[in-house]
Amino acid sequence: MIRLEEQFITQNNMGAIWVFIGGGIGSVIRYLLGILFSKSTLSLPIATLSSNIVSCLIFAIALWLFNGKLQANGNLKLFLLTGICGGLSTFSTFSYETFELLKQQNYIWASANILLSLFLCVLIFYIFIGKLS
Repeated sequence: MIRLEEQFITQNNMGAIWVFIGGGIGSVIRYLLGILFSKSTLSLPIATLSSNIVSCLIFAIALWLFNGKLQANGNLKLFLLTGICGGLSTFSTFSYETFELLKQQNYIWASANILLSLFLCVLIFYIFIGKLS
């Protein structure tokens, strides 16, 4: 009978460990960006915007550099894309902060947050991955 620890740490389950490590790194980067922008006087949630932009940069550059080779190295893909980018980007915080801006009737800032987030993140993929088909 295989012990529980040995059963968990198999080749098939190593992906969870890579996601865990990458997610921790991504979360710490997000935390540090929050500290960096904590003194911002803008109504725009700049820390969340920058976290999502940095995450898209990492994601797009990884896809561009590895040019399809991430499929060959599943652990690297899990570490970079699911782990680091997953821990760094934050759709829930983006949604909450946009909701708060709307609740405060800051419609221009809420719209700017939505448009900037979507436009800049999609633009990053367009720049690194290529033209839309």
